[in-house]
Amino acid sequence: MTGCSSLRYTAGSHCLSTPCWRISSKKSCCRLCFGCVPCDGRVENGLEGSGYGSWGPRHQCLPVLGCHHGRAADKMPSAGHLQAPALRVRSSQVSAGRPREREALAAVPFQPQNLREDQVLSLEGRPGDLTCKSQRLMLQVGLIHPASPGCYHLLPYTVRAMEKLVRVVDQEMQAIGGQKVNMPSLSPAELWRATSRWDSMGKELLRLRDRHGKEYCLGPTHEEAITALVASQKTLSYKQLPVLLYQVTRKFRDEPRPRFGLLRGREFYMKDMYTFDSSPEAARRTYSLVCDAYGSLFDRLGLQCLQVQADVGSIGGTMSHEFQLPVDVGEDRLALCPRCSFSANVETLDLAQTNCPACQGPLTETKGIEVGHTFYLGTKYSSIFNAQFTNVHGKASLAEMGCYGLGVTRILAAAIEVLSAEDCIRWPGLLAPYQVCLIPPKKGSKEEAAGELTGHLYDHITEAVPQLRGEVLLDDRTHLTIGNRLKDADKLGYPFVIIAGKRALDEPAHFEVRCQNTGEVVFLTRESWNY
Repeated sequence: MTGCSSLRYTAGSHCLSTPCWRISSKKSCCRLCFGCVPCDGRVENGLEGSGYGSWGPRHQCLPVLGCHHGRAADKMPSAGHLQAPALRVRSSQVSAGRPREREALAAVPFQPQNLREDQVLSLEGRPGDLTCKSQRLMLQVGLIHPASPGCYHLLPYTVRAMEKLVRVVDQEMQAIGGQKVNMPSLSPAELWRATSRWDSMGKELLRLRDRHGKEYCLGPTHEEAITALVASQKTLSYKQLPVLLYQVTRKFRDEPRPRFGLLRGREFYMKDMYTFDSSPEAARRTYSLVCDAYGSLFDRLGLQCLQVQADVGSIGGTMSHEFQLPVDVGEDRLALCPRCSFSANVETLDLAQTNCPACQGPLTETKGIEVGHTFYLGTKYSSIFNAQFTNVHGKASLAEMGCYGLGVTRILAAAIEVLSAEDCIRWPGLLAPYQVCLIPPKKGSKEEAAGELTGHLYDHITEAVPQLRGEVLLDDRTHLTIGNRLKDADKLGYPFVIIAGKRALDEPAHFEVRCQNTGEVVFLTRESWNY
């Protein structure tokens, strides 16, 4: 590699870059890229960054928040239980050319002792069943912990990844004009009785009665609530349309067989959007716009999803598509045509149909996980709740509606299912809880003297690349060997791991840099750096 080339981290379509350090492989070297800029020009920075998701020049390396240092644990991780490095959070920011004082704060990630597999399965009510890869890995490394059948505690690393995913969802929804709202989870029974879904939803609807005898359900979706809200706006004009309202909230469904961890649970996070248009033609344009935004979202996450023809089910409407992630543990059967772009859930086809309805070519079948669903509703709900607007002629007209869902927790678990190896997690680049893990030498080893240099490297990375502040973890469990900490880092899936090993004592010092997603190993050397 030449001095002007750069090492790019391609997962999630973004790269990382920083000056003053060089990567070398034997006699050649190149600059290590640490900044996060997606190829579409959107700036992807750290979770705490105030400019997260802002728009910036394409390929611009932007300058990340707080530093995270590990506090040594008392014991070696027990078998089957991975203890993440304890964190010591520092902040080192430069103001008017002078570094601010650093503040220390104890912030130990909470990761309870994991259950044995047979205990996990009994919680889900089916001892003897096999768990899927994502569920097994997320339990092993302490990302989730079972609470009750179909319900999980989301632990700190998972919450970080979830918040990053929600930010990407927000970017895509707001880029097409979406406005974020938050509706109550408790939905009055009379709304659902008005659409007859109180009965048609059957046992999947979680129902309750308050002390006054009033009936509610815990909403699995919010078509009734949002339509009633829009119907209450009596002065809505065609000039204000389309209206695109969405939320990211907990949803509830009484699954008869919760399984596969976050892939099929009774409580989950979902992004649901509801759109209101002035005509069927405008509503179909909005439908295509949202579908394109979904495609953009999955492209940015590096997930190859299929948009397939689907059944409208209990939600209703006249057109529906699912976004399916092909994977063996998927519970949906998909029919695909290798000749043309036709794809459908087999539920929409005749059982005897083996040829493509579009080109008559032979259909192939695969399994998939549904991570998104879109519906063109027409006036099914607006006619019931009288959701009207004033048209160009000054007369009242019913709004044409669409609804669009994304399973947020399901996307996270499905991504781990697809991208991970059998024994270690791999994340979409945009969702990794931390982007970089630094591993200093073991205490008492020959390389211990390089430990201080590792701290300086940490400070340099977070000061030179502000997008990485809050995204760099320094594993200072120096009572453990580098090998043990490297195994933990591999299981947790940090995209980049920087190790102060034997060559850290060289002149100049060399730090080993591992790109976990590609398996590439290079060496980082100091260049033009003042302590």
